Amino acid sequence: MNDKWIKAAPWLWTIGLFVIWQAAVAALKLPVYILPAPTDIFASLIQYWHPIWKNSLQTLFTTLLGFGLAVVGGLLLGLAIGWSRAVYAGLYPLMIGFNSVPKVAVVPILVIWFGIGTIPAVITAFLIAFFPIVVNVATGLATIEPEMEDVLRALGAKKLDIMLKVGIPRSMPYFFGSLKIAITLAFVGSVISETVAANSGIGHMMLAAQSQFNVPLVWAGLVALAVLGIVMYALMAWIELRMTGWAHRGANRP
Repeated sequence: MNDKWIKAAPWLWTIGLFVIWQAAVAALKLPVYILPAPTDIFASLIQYWHPIWKNSLQTLFTTLLGFGLAVVGGLLLGLAIGWSRAVYAGLYPLMIGFNSVPKVAVVPILVIWFGIGTIPAVITAFLIAFFPIVVNVATGLATIEPEMEDVLRALGAKKLDIMLKVGIPRSMPYFFGSLKIAITLAFVGSVISETVAANSGIGHMMLAAQSQFNVPLVWAGLVALAVLGIVMYALMAWIELRMTGWAHRGANRP
């Protein structure tokens, strides 16, 4: 019985949120341009389902492409930073400084280089999702106990052997855990670029709706982004459980 309630909890909380939202808008008599009711948003989803669907696919495409590049690059650089003190000392401060720069400030530069369209959105998604993957992979490698390394070296293991047989497997839970964070951040990067320099995507659609004071459509775009984010987060969580179930003692293994 408890398991059923736990599985139903997300749906119950979501429905309860919308019910309270609807009641609050009705009780306070808020105009639709201030805060539309959930019924207005769902009506907008139905009315504009085709442009929402079309722009959602574009945002999903740029997000997944940027995320894929971040996974490959972040894994490789994370392994290098976590294993080499020289690389760590040289690159990590630069990465922290670059990650501190708001990505919206980088988009105009990308527009100058690549023009308006898909490429700036992909690069922005890559840049914003790249850092968490690097940090988590490097952390996984850095948590190898020095005593374990000493024992392995005493048994004749080379540095490469320790990395391949101990370091990389140990960093995998960190890596797959970071994917859940990175995919949501990748959506943020895509939408940021789409609101600044794009002719399609959810961000562009929301900006156009805002200029027309179509507030329900703006909120419908937010709902579409939330659904995409939840689905992709759930997919990354499933992959994490499948690939590193051995590292989660309390989790239900597949």
